[in-house]
Amino acid sequence: MSKSLEVVSVNTSAEQGTVKRPVDEIRIDDHGIIGDAHAGPWHRQVSIISQESIDRFAAKANGRFTAGDFAANISVGGMDLSGVAVLDRFRIGEVELEVTQIGKAEHEDTHMLLPNVDISIMLKEGIFCRVIEGGTVRPGDAVTYLPRTLRFRIITMSDRAFRGEYTDKSGPRVNELLEEFLRGTCWHAEIETTILPDNADELRRELAAARDAGVDVVFTTGGTGVGLRDITPETVSGLCDKLIPGIMEAIRLKFGAENPNALLSRGVAGIMGETLIYTLPGSVRAVEEYLGEILTTMEHILFMLHELDVH
Repeated sequence: MSKSLEVVSVNTSAEQGTVKRPVDEIRIDDHGIIGDAHAGPWHRQVSIISQESIDRFAAKANGRFTAGDFAANISVGGMDLSGVAVLDRFRIGEVELEVTQIGKAEHEDTHMLLPNVDISIMLKEGIFCRVIEGGTVRPGDAVTYLPRTLRFRIITMSDRAFRGEYTDKSGPRVNELLEEFLRGTCWHAEIETTILPDNADELRRELAAARDAGVDVVFTTGGTGVGLRDITPETVSGLCDKLIPGIMEAIRLKFGAENPNALLSRGVAGIMGETLIYTLPGSVRAVEEYLGEILTTMEHILFMLHELDVH
């Protein structure tokens, strides 16, 4: 679902660390705003701040401020942008911008803009974007906010659960832990679940469909042991363009120190196209242990997949 808002001002500066001045229009190409100091081949080409944030700050500071005072290129009105997430997009006419960073580290240049003033709104609420499509932006232009929905798919691999002989518990537990994790973020997400038998062909079809549909992250549970029907790791590995061995090795070593049986899990992590995939053991306890480690790097690896150098 999209939301509409409006450009209040557009601003540029020829040098970094200086206040941006309002202009009648800005022209944007694949490097950012032509003539602006922050244009270049990086992830923070265009900065945005909401007029609501400026007004809230002005009331608190008992003063008058513009977007340029906070080194923002574009101010928009009609919506509080505090819920915007990385990878969301804004469309302004023919221009399309993708959010690459929320807020920034405090540094000396920011204090030079507004000395002796709490400038936390740009540090916490400023939005930085890279250019997807260029064009011209003017005050009064309509803006459409396009939230990016992160798509997750959970696949339980179990002959017995597929036949209805017992109720799957590991897949629902993955779902619960993911929902808990996502509540602590601004991401908009949807989670799909399915149960398959321990069959390599069916798993391959499901994974290829997830990759082709643009699913962001797939978790499988079950089929990571050494039994004859445990085919998940080799099936997944055969579809991956890259494997990420470190995280699964670290998990096995961490929990194998207390329970040597944990070392027998053959789970893998990898990337199919732009889809992340993790193969988890089938027990609820193992799901909790694995996700406790995997989710600590989830944000960073998604940024890396989308070529966002934000560390």
